[in-house]
Amino acid sequence: MADKEIEDKEGLRLQVYMARCGAGSRRACEKYISEGQVRVNGQVVTEMGIKVMPGDTVEYRGRKLYPDKKKIYIAFNKPVKVLCTSDDPEGRDLAINYFKDSFPYRLHNVGRLDYMSSGLIFYTNDGDFTKAVAHPSAQTEKEYIVETSKPIPEEILIQFTKGFVIEGVKYRIKKYYIKSATKVHLILVEGKNREIRRFFQYHKLKVKKLHRIRIGSVRLDPAMPSGGFRLLTQKEIDSLMKGDK
Repeated sequence: MADKEIEDKEGLRLQVYMARCGAGSRRACEKYISEGQVRVNGQVVTEMGIKVMPGDTVEYRGRKLYPDKKKIYIAFNKPVKVLCTSDDPEGRDLAINYFKDSFPYRLHNVGRLDYMSSGLIFYTNDGDFTKAVAHPSAQTEKEYIVETSKPIPEEILIQFTKGFVIEGVKYRIKKYYIKSATKVHLILVEGKNREIRRFFQYHKLKVKKLHRIRIGSVRLDPAMPSGGFRLLTQKEIDSLMKGDK
């Protein structure tokens, strides 16, 4: 589809072209462009409206982008102390290092999972898939296991379902399931940055473990080892694209 569009006389919008090349979601690619990280035919471009024409050269962070004909969709069981980003100036461990030899494509993470959290996260070179799953409007459910150092009062979980404001930001979960005094399952649909940790920290509860076990209709196989990965099935891809919870 990308090859067909790029051959069109009107060209393809730069952020769309980048997403089709696997550089990230369209929104992420717009950010890269505005930050001056993208060159077209050797020139830095910061405007969104520019069109990529046949024969044009597009570079992101000094690397040329090419539309991938084969789309890849990976489910990865991220260990703690592993970054989801594609690079890190501090040299910390990166998720892509676990599967880059098996899949030599420019893959990006779908959504985020912070450095000290573990569990399910997707990687792909399909920007449309990323938008369908990770955009807030998709309302894709994510389920987490949370373990704390002290008992969790149910009243704060009730507050969490109703919505709780911390420093002007409203945090809210969809559901919760109590597994023990110090262990709960939480279901979110938006997932602001470090939302769960901020909420429990506000209530003076230290999070010992934060592990994601589900995104939409896809559950993390308990048998998959930390650092393990697999390809999503076509049925799973279709379900996520349709927005099945």
